[in-house]
Order: sequence, then C-alpha cells, then structure tokens
Amino acid sequence: MGGDSFPSFRAAAVQAASSFLDREATLDKLESLVGEAARGGAQLVVFSESFVPSFPLWNLVLAPIDQHRFFRALYEQAVSIRSVHTERLADCARREGVHLSVGVTERSRLSMGTLYNTNLFFSPAGELLNRHRKLMPTWAEKLTWGQGDASQLRPVDTELGRIGTLICGENTNTLARYALLARS
Repeated sequence: MGGDSFPSFRAAAVQAASSFLDREATLDKLESLVGEAARGGAQLVVFSESFVPSFPLWNLVLAPIDQHRFFRALYEQAVSIRSVHTERLADCARREGVHLSVGVTERSRLSMGTLYNTNLFFSPAGELLNRHRKLMPTWAEKLTWGQGDASQLRPVDTELGRIGTLICGENTNTLARYALLARS
C-alpha cells in the first residue's frame, strides 16, 4: 500500500573543533569540511555555535580576572558582518552550492568591545539570508557575549523549506521556539 511522498534533503551536522582563536585557519578548515559534505550530497551544512573563531571555553574554567588576554584575542579574531570574512563564507556556500549555517562570534562595527554569539545562514547563491544573535547568553557566556535581540528571529524561505535557527540553550526557550514555529 503506497502512501504520500514528501520532499527530502540531505543535511550535514559538522562536529569539528575550530582552530583555536585563529579565524583564518578556522575558515580554511570550514571550507574543507563544507566541500567534503557537499561531495557527500549535503544540501544543508551546519556548524556549531561560535565555530569561528572558537567557543570561549575559558569562561567556564578561569576566574574573570584571568580572562582578559583571551577576550582580547577573541575580539581581534571575531567576524564583522559584511566583511572579507563573511564574503569568504558566502563564496564557500556559492562554490559548493549548499545552504550554510555557521556560528560565529560577531564583532559589531558600532561598539568597541561588544561581541555577539551569532548564527549566519547563507543560500547556495551566497546570499546572507539571516543573521541571528543569541537572545540571552547563558551562564558564563555572559562574560563574553552581549545580549542579542529578536530582530532576526524568523525562519527564511529556501528550496528546502522554511528554516530558522536557534543557538544552543535557546532551543530550551519556549517563547523563542514558539516565535519560529508560529512563523513557519
């Protein structure tokens, strides 16, 4: 007995470590991994929270007074939106023909010191479809990242369907999940 058929696609959830606090080496690694996933048939390639340039793990193991040099290095290696680094991510998505979701530490051009835990979502044409800043950094993350806003908390239309992103602990935030589901 035949049933209904539904569209499907292949996604790759990349589990890899960043090149610690080295944006260029991490982008090199990302490009290689996206290429491998695309050759394997992935149409959507997803990287973890703050993959570029690294997750601030020191927040969990060092006293705040001992974190200054790491914060400075993270700030220097962070990604600005509409920069050569986001263009490199866009080129990678375009070259490999995939939707690309990647977590970055974002450096704002409007502030000297504020960083955001951000997810960037690119189309296979290399278009930045969405930039979502984590609404509320959790626990020790507050030592590094500023609070985001909900201005980009929305799903985007793609050939694969409507896709929205939440970052780590946001997936346990009932209202954030509802905001995306209600717009899907």
